[in-house]
Amino acid sequence: MPRNQGYILATRPTREQPAGPHNFRLVESDLAAPAEGEVIVRNHYLSLDPYMRGRMNDAPSYASPQPLGEAMTGRTVGEVVATRNARFGLGDIVACTGGWQLFCKSDGRDTRKINLKIAPMQAYLGVLGMPGVTAWHGVHEIIAPKAGETFVVSAATGAVGAIAGQLAKIAGARVVGVAGGPEKCAFARGELGFDACVDHRSASFGEDLRDACPKGVDGLFENVGAEPFAQSMRRLSPFARVALCGLVASGYDGTPTSLPDMRVVLEKRAKIQGFIISDHMESWPKAQAELGEHVKSGRLKWRETIADGLEAAPAAFFSMLKGGNFGKQLVKLV
Repeated sequence: MPRNQGYILATRPTREQPAGPHNFRLVESDLAAPAEGEVIVRNHYLSLDPYMRGRMNDAPSYASPQPLGEAMTGRTVGEVVATRNARFGLGDIVACTGGWQLFCKSDGRDTRKINLKIAPMQAYLGVLGMPGVTAWHGVHEIIAPKAGETFVVSAATGAVGAIAGQLAKIAGARVVGVAGGPEKCAFARGELGFDACVDHRSASFGEDLRDACPKGVDGLFENVGAEPFAQSMRRLSPFARVALCGLVASGYDGTPTSLPDMRVVLEKRAKIQGFIISDHMESWPKAQAELGEHVKSGRLKWRETIADGLEAAPAAFFSMLKGGNFGKQLVKLV
């Protein structure tokens, strides 16, 4: 068997030394042959996602902390190169939780074959994977936008936000994106088909968002927190629905996560619901079927930022957390 390479979480962030590439260490290890029921996958692409930052901390959360000294967690797609599991053959292309490493071993429980006739393999880490299903659940199961309503999504060109906005548009809503910079806003309006997109880095952001939502906000898909969240909450319409998916700009390094004036929730009789897609596995089959149809028809579009090589993973991860990516952040391993 070939030797493996991967990044382990070597140390945890502290207040004195915030999170950075120094928390990871690249290690080599022997790769044992698969035992009965196992497969070995050569990872081709690694998904980098904001939730990974929370798992670097040793603190209570919805997911257990990443263990020190083990390969950093993460979803991957790749090729089966050794198998003793009857469900998988050599050469099968699969998605699994392979982690930040070149090879992974799986007992098959979190591994599934993917259909390359629908989309390239890396799409199963984005539009047809966890980000796409997250967008589908927040849009359809929490917000349920109606034709003519105003739907606002932050991180509008990210892996989740871009899909959420397009799904709301397909449902007939008027979609307003919030993104960082003119290029991303132009992409949201032009390529993704949003009705408007507001630059949260602009000095006039609050006024721009007000002008983009003259009738208020009926549905809010929140991925960022901080000022974009506060400004959007101030503009809620009566009986608005808020899907709280992420707070990438708040709280990871111990910064308090401030809430907007919560009187608006009472006065507008709004619903606000936080959700983690791993709690809703029942949504995956329907979501992936519908997303697949939208992809095949060309109704859903997406963009990827791809870092080249395993060694690029730590820097790409922290760049993503600061908005340096455009679309889904991936690492190409092969």
